[in-house]
Amino acid sequence: MKAKEIQDLIDFISESGLEEVNIETDQIKLKIKRSAALNEKVLDMLKNMPSSAPSAQAAPAPAPAPAPAAQTPQPSAQPSQPSAPADSGDEGNYVTIKSPMIGTFYRSANPESDPFIQVGDEVKAGQTVCIVEAMKLFNEIESEIKGTIVKILVDDASPVEYDQPLFLVDPS
Repeated sequence: MKAKEIQDLIDFISESGLEEVNIETDQIKLKIKRSAALNEKVLDMLKNMPSSAPSAQAAPAPAPAPAPAAQTPQPSAQPSQPSAPADSGDEGNYVTIKSPMIGTFYRSANPESDPFIQVGDEVKAGQTVCIVEAMKLFNEIESEIKGTIVKILVDDASPVEYDQPLFLVDPS
């Protein structure tokens, strides 16, 4: 399998919504999971591969892929530090709705639509509060708690990180 074919496969997976693909032949074993950090690492490796690489040389390329997946939990520990000041002081009794992924934050389904929620709105568990677009896929983010929106912490169409606080909710 050539680097271009692997890159086309990754693009197809990102557009299809599949979470994981495993391909195994006599010459190559390839495992691709949907993770922005992992896909960026694989694409970087593909760019560094010679385009006429024989299949035997293509097989080692996927082997480093699990290493970035093992590193993925490390960033989740870092974003929790910035949320600590948000929970201090007057905001200590509020619950934070955080981004479950890296992407672009949108308050409404499209530019012509009203925002899903405003400050002061009541939300129920399971109610859509925003959209995070990642790799051209629009993911509805739902509230896990019932309460009142106290503060919106991110501007519309802004990039967000994994575990970044998006909203403060008063659960009382």
